[in-house]
Amino acid sequence: MSPRRRVEAQERDFFEVEPVEPKPPRRWGLPVVAGLAAVLIAAAVGASTFMLVRHEMDRRTELRTAAALDYVRSFMTDYTSLDPFNANAYADRIQSKGTGEFAKMFSERKNEILLQVARAEPTKGTVLEAGVQRWSDNGSAEVLVATKVTTKTPDGKSTIESGNRWIATATKEGQQWKISNLIQVI
Repeated sequence: MSPRRRVEAQERDFFEVEPVEPKPPRRWGLPVVAGLAAVLIAAAVGASTFMLVRHEMDRRTELRTAAALDYVRSFMTDYTSLDPFNANAYADRIQSKGTGEFAKMFSERKNEILLQVARAEPTKGTVLEAGVQRWSDNGSAEVLVATKVTTKTPDGKSTIESGNRWIATATKEGQQWKISNLIQVI
């Protein structure tokens, strides 16, 4: 057997190497970039959802705070503005805006309050500033209020101004705010 032996077509040469086309190299760039993009998109959607929920919670808190402050400002303006010529209307108006301990105390002392209002000089109350001190678990707000009361002397020649601070507890009953406690801070 010579190394140059002729191989017939039916015979197979086991030492012959057939040319094999190499596999193209696997490209990892596109799957990696697509995976990273998917992770970034999921993170962006999660973060924006979290921010939206947080924003809505803050907005609702601000709306609730604004509603409580608006009501307390209105109430304190009415409460500190005395009209001796309409004392009964004043007492009824203030009593209708109260609930709980405040309404109970006001109804018990209504006659005393009517006499004091009827004997007083007309006053004009204004709220200088108000802010929520704290929210209670039952949904009520303690509001610190600074008021100024302006009164003219009986002769009408001079004006007297005095300031007070109050802590008003506003409670929401249904769709309406009411004052459940009112304390003058000394």
